[in-house]
Amino acid sequence: MAGNTQRTMKMLREGGAMCAVVERWNQYGGLHGVRNDLFGIIDVLAISKERGILGIQVCAMSGRAAHLEKLTVDKRDESIAWLQAGGHLEIHAWRKLLVKRGGKAKRWTPDVTTITLDMLGK
Repeated sequence: MAGNTQRTMKMLREGGAMCAVVERWNQYGGLHGVRNDLFGIIDVLAISKERGILGIQVCAMSGRAAHLEKLTVDKRDESIAWLQAGGHLEIHAWRKLLVKRGGKAKRWTPDVTTITLDMLGK
């Protein structure tokens, strides 16, 4: 996950945003430690003139469905509170895609999903 988080941070900074990792490691949580997201829903926090305050959940493409369920079902109340307070919420799911059809070179590319109040039934 650290690699995907760094990719998201680089992309945000290149777009002119200020950003910080707000997910923390708790070595005493669970049997082997656990990662704690800000409010249970945010890995990276960004501030952008164009987009305002943005909370981002970062994952690999294989974890996109689980993270979508986390934000829209498991942590629905937290997501609603964040959005109603004026924040924006996204999932950045990273995967490698071919640069050119028929070629061999691949590039890391994010699949960005914006979470809206409509998705949460509000």
